Amino acid sequence: MLALFSLSPADQKAWIRARLARAAPASARGMSDGFRLPGREGQVRPAAVLVPLVHRPDGLTMLLTQRSADLPDHPGQISFPGGRVEPEDATLAQAALREAREEVGLPGDRVSILGELAPYETVTGFRVTPVVGWVEPPFALMPDPVEVADVFEVPLSFLLDPVNQQRHFRMQGKLRRDFWAIPYGERYIWGATAAMLMILDRTLRAR
Repeated sequence: MLALFSLSPADQKAWIRARLARAAPASARGMSDGFRLPGREGQVRPAAVLVPLVHRPDGLTMLLTQRSADLPDHPGQISFPGGRVEPEDATLAQAALREAREEVGLPGDRVSILGELAPYETVTGFRVTPVVGWVEPPFALMPDPVEVADVFEVPLSFLLDPVNQQRHFRMQGKLRRDFWAIPYGERYIWGATAAMLMILDRTLRAR
């Protein structure tokens, strides 16, 4: 078990921030599979997601969303709140906080930014930087019904338990695509979101 889970909340916050301040370990870099969907080749576009660690009495949880089935990119998939970086975003953290506010109504004044993870390139052509934030309740959410089908939380200890981290694959014609998956009850966390959780896991475990 990670030392993180034996610490007080105040020490957890400092412990995570200290690990994110270090250079990303080699095991957490270059985890993208290099595959692009047809028509999405070319230069990658910058994006940011918020990786929201929620401070709950029973332990830290991760806030996740299920995307609307009507969205053109990654429909119905479980994801972090986030999206492309806009010209008005001065930093990646500001982009992640803006997107979280727009998608689920998470107020930025309840979030303390702890640091960033190594970026991940998606099959849709985005270079996504995960921005880790400590979320302090209470807060009220107002999901955007166009983009978000559901919002839920998963214990961080479950997501960072190696027993629950699985390697799956799918065939697309003759092309085999391997990817990470972390099933949670009826939820199936996979693809880019699961890979970014693995980046978090490897970053926190690095010696």
